[in-house]
Amino acid sequence: VLTLQPDKSATFAGDITCNNLAGNNLIINGAMQIAQRSTSSTSLTMTVDRFNHSPGGHEEALTFSQNSVSSGTPAYKAGFRKCLKILNGDQTLHDADHVELSTTLEAQAIANSGWDYTSTSSYITFSCWIKSSVAQAFSGSFRSLDGTNKSFKFTTPSLAQNTWTKFTVSMPGHADLSFDDDTGAGLKIYLYPFVGTTYTTAASDTETWVAATTGSSGNYANDMTSTWWTTNDSTFETTGWQLELGQLATPFEHKTYDEDLIQCQRYYQNSYL
Repeated sequence: VLTLQPDKSATFAGDITCNNLAGNNLIINGAMQIAQRSTSSTSLTMTVDRFNHSPGGHEEALTFSQNSVSSGTPAYKAGFRKCLKILNGDQTLHDADHVELSTTLEAQAIANSGWDYTSTSSYITFSCWIKSSVAQAFSGSFRSLDGTNKSFKFTTPSLAQNTWTKFTVSMPGHADLSFDDDTGAGLKIYLYPFVGTTYTTAASDTETWVAATTGSSGNYANDMTSTWWTTNDSTFETTGWQLELGQLATPFEHKTYDEDLIQCQRYYQNSYL
């Protein structure tokens, strides 16, 4: 007997539960398959479609590229063949230094997701794969961009060096969250290989919705170590970005290249003539 739940899960008779149904992932190009602009750049703000990268305060340019996932690794075994890779330069440390990856979801994607985002008992869950050449923890945040802007900071566990690790975090709703039913920016997800103290606050308010400040203010991430940033030619790779309804991170919703390309072309179309 198959029973469909409001949160898109499917419960079978017995003790088997499966949430990984079509349309589960709200993030476009989460497997990093599409890179229409360029597969490698030191100047573009986007290589892999739908993922912005923005370094600041650096002495040597960073390289952002679409990279292949090595065979035999945990991410490869999970079905991923492409990732977004950052090759660091030779940097010195300043409080306002940063390098970020982000993706922006339209407000209507959240408004129509089924998430009761004003309820503290309703959850949405983010998951991704990360690999770093430096063993350390990293930080990031979610930012609501409609209504009263809020920030939800998170920190990954300390990652083993050069090892693909899956990270997950669940967010409850909050009474102040608001998402319009339109194509404007609604929710932004940040992941930082490094961000300086100009933009961070202490981890005491982590994984809770707090007031979002803008410009050169904090709450973009938790305070984090600078080891990755100050290590010459360090690397950071990520793939498998998924945002889904519920408090459980399910297996990634893999799509064909054509499916991802069509979704990306709504925002940018390259000429293939």
